[in-house]
Amino acid sequence: MSDAALDRGLAPAHSPRPDLDRRPHSFGAIAFILVLAGGLAYAAFSIAGDVGAAGQHEIATAALVLLGIALLTALGFEFVNGFHDTANAVATVIYTHSLPPLTAVVWSGFWNFLGVLTSSGAVAFTVVTLLPVELILQVGSGAGYAMIFALLIAAVIWNLGTWAMGLPNSSSHALIGSIMGVGIANQLLAPEGQNTSGVDWAQAVGVLESLLISPMIGFVLAALLLLAMKFVVRNPALYRAPEGNKPPPAPIRALLVLTCTGVSFFHGSNDGQKGMGLIMLILIGAVPTAYALNRSMPESATPAFLETTRQAQSVFEAHAGGASPPASAAAARGVIGDALKTRQVGSPEVFAALATLTADISRQVQSYGAIRAVPASVTANVRNDMYLTSDAVRVMGQHPPGFSEAELASLKSLRAALDHSTKFIPTWVKVSVALALGLGTMVGWKRIVVTVGEKIGKTHLTYAQGASAEIVAMATIGMADVYGLPVSTTHVLSSGVAGTMTANGSGLQWATVRNLAMAWVLTLPAAIVIAGSLYVIFRQVF
Repeated sequence: MSDAALDRGLAPAHSPRPDLDRRPHSFGAIAFILVLAGGLAYAAFSIAGDVGAAGQHEIATAALVLLGIALLTALGFEFVNGFHDTANAVATVIYTHSLPPLTAVVWSGFWNFLGVLTSSGAVAFTVVTLLPVELILQVGSGAGYAMIFALLIAAVIWNLGTWAMGLPNSSSHALIGSIMGVGIANQLLAPEGQNTSGVDWAQAVGVLESLLISPMIGFVLAALLLLAMKFVVRNPALYRAPEGNKPPPAPIRALLVLTCTGVSFFHGSNDGQKGMGLIMLILIGAVPTAYALNRSMPESATPAFLETTRQAQSVFEAHAGGASPPASAAAARGVIGDALKTRQVGSPEVFAALATLTADISRQVQSYGAIRAVPASVTANVRNDMYLTSDAVRVMGQHPPGFSEAELASLKSLRAALDHSTKFIPTWVKVSVALALGLGTMVGWKRIVVTVGEKIGKTHLTYAQGASAEIVAMATIGMADVYGLPVSTTHVLSSGVAGTMTANGSGLQWATVRNLAMAWVLTLPAAIVIAGSLYVIFRQVF
């Protein structure tokens, strides 16, 4: 899977190669460094402000050091994600001469930035739910830090390795594999007889299905769209390789730039969220006082929150049957935690425990007057109670047997209220990730661009092929973002280019296709092994 292997069988392009070697002006490098330094300073200032506003004026030196290293690692993952994955978005506009290379990567970086800023956060917490439940609840422990560092470093190692070989690899795929590796290792390290959670396979299968299906969708739909375009739009210029270095006609150029913009925006919106979820885990572990609960919720929201918890408590009590409620909230946490490890949350004993825990959440919020007023000493417990209850409702599924529509509506409202209280992303986190992803887009993009633009098909990319691949990628990633599913920009777009080459009869460079397929197949097991091994090592370190 080396550059030499990818070069074999490369047919001469019918159009001059874009000038990919032009270096940016020194002013651009200075601006890059200033923005990077400004982003890091903004993050540090924001953390200090949030901690102070929460009433915690000092952080232990060890916790501060670990927080800084972990945040830099998480932002480093997003930086690598930027130049690894986003290069796919600009390959088509560069190789059709719609935009000069440097202009294209800056433009893509800007729209990645905007995509992250406007993201919903749904994908972020879809990824987080794959992690072992006890590590999420105790993310500030040694095992929690071992988890964070292992999965982030493993994903970065694999991304850098595939980038060095010029292979468009999925950062999403690498991160999901790393999470699975940590989960498996966590289960293997548990003492014999101890009920320890590993991988949430039900959730993992759903995520892996989206990663598996998305490249197939990219290949088939891009091929069909190209064939449909040939039937409807009879302009021969669309289906020829660019002539010289001149840009395409204005309408075609506008379409290609628009689709590149859309792919960049939706890549930022989808992929940027994965780093956000992990950064929130880091913050919750290091400074739970400021980040374990959403302290931006107004006091006016408290009455509705209390009413929602009381209605849900009644639903749980109705389904508890004759099961005795746990003697305390701590006992209820144990029952629900054990049930989540085995994914068995439908028993009367669990419903009785959920009724107890929901009542305790309601009592504490009512006694303090609002979520934002919960004192530092009990913040971690209140957050964990909310997370356990919400996760139990999630695992129950959309239509658990024996529940009426009104009861399901109450549970849905409960989960929404609890998630709003615990699963939030501060603005500064979005800005930091947006800067990391956007700046990463402008660095190291050439290797992947060359592979997508020159080494997938045997002929030069035409305007129609570029537009077809980009339109399908933009639509697929956008829909995945709406439904909170992590998908791979890399897989969708590179398979879309392959689909258009096949539909056009251009032929594929099978050496490249084999290497891409091998990277796709190996990513998951490689990330699992690397992350699992690092987790075992870091457990000893921490």
